[in-house]
Amino acid sequence: MDTHMAAADEHMAEAIGRPDLIRVDDRLICLRFETMKVVSALAAVRQLLASGTVRRGDTLLDSSSGIYAYALALACHRYGMRCHIIGSTTVDHTLRTQLAVLGAHLEQMPPSCDLKLDQKRRVARVREILRTHPEYHWMRQYHDDVHYLGYRAIAERIHAVAPADGSPLTLVGGVGSGASTGALARYLREVRAAGADARDGAGGTDGVGGAGGAGGTEGAGGAGPVRLTGVQPFGSVTFGSEHVADPEIIIAGIGSSIPFGNVTHTAYDTVHWLSFRTALTGSVELLRRHAVFAGLSTGASYAAARWEHAREPGGTTVFIAPDTGHRYVDTVFARHREAADLDDLAPRTVSSLDDLAMPWSRMEWNGAPAPAQARARASVGTDAGAGAAREPA
Repeated sequence: MDTHMAAADEHMAEAIGRPDLIRVDDRLICLRFETMKVVSALAAVRQLLASGTVRRGDTLLDSSSGIYAYALALACHRYGMRCHIIGSTTVDHTLRTQLAVLGAHLEQMPPSCDLKLDQKRRVARVREILRTHPEYHWMRQYHDDVHYLGYRAIAERIHAVAPADGSPLTLVGGVGSGASTGALARYLREVRAAGADARDGAGGTDGVGGAGGAGGTEGAGGAGPVRLTGVQPFGSVTFGSEHVADPEIIIAGIGSSIPFGNVTHTAYDTVHWLSFRTALTGSVELLRRHAVFAGLSTGASYAAARWEHAREPGGTTVFIAPDTGHRYVDTVFARHREAADLDDLAPRTVSSLDDLAMPWSRMEWNGAPAPAQARARASVGTDAGAGAAREPA
């Protein structure tokens, strides 16, 4: 191999999955991806191949409303796999064309205004295909924690740029399937705990707290504690807001109408629930103030991150931007004149899920377990668990 080219990516998927770290304010950082789920899909397929669960040439199957379909198609292209996607009615012409050229087989559901029904149809079709083709591998992005693996390197990169002065590190992101925020928090807590243990062994400051749950590690000097803030739309069962309806839209990618196995509720310290219009304001303001063109869930995370960062002015806050804003040009950015001034918006702080209210609520979750509705079907397993999900993109 030409040594001058050794650092070049071997496949486009690797380049797409590498995020940028953009400082938008003092110690407020945007973790900006072109397509975040590529990180997850690449590592998942790589692990499945390494373990012998699948072989090159096998068919990988899953349901998706868009972003995961593209990510899995890229991973299959990279590793010589076949890709079969049961797509939502929301999959657009651009994505259909990309999937076709990449060699993925897309079956798209008929038009429906009921996204819950759309997902039920997709999962029913997945099961039908598996009965006919039991050799296909169902990726189960919502339930198989193999999708955590790709985020370890991202966590190490965040850790490397975070100040080692004992101050807290707050991670803010849309919950969705649970893989991105859950994995990043887990790995950040592990790597920062390892650093604290190393200091202890050298006579340094004692660390407090574990790597796996809310609060993370803690110490004066070196790596500080890791706090995880989850962002949710109203109407999502994941953190108990299913009784509050957003009249406009549930924000794609961060909510669900049924439990997901990859969501570890006890890892979260704080949860924000935001309306579509609040997220729209966040997206427009992020572009207007900082030239970051990102999706609607990023706008929600940006608003929540600004609020959390103001509460910890000496800490570092990192918010996740999982995709670009291209899908939202008409539905969000063309409506930029409707955006409020983000400085004029603030969440309503609540202590009970019964008190959640539009347009923005915030609650100290403090590592609590899943609410009843979010764990009611957890024991049923992945097949039933996926049955009525409102899909993270």
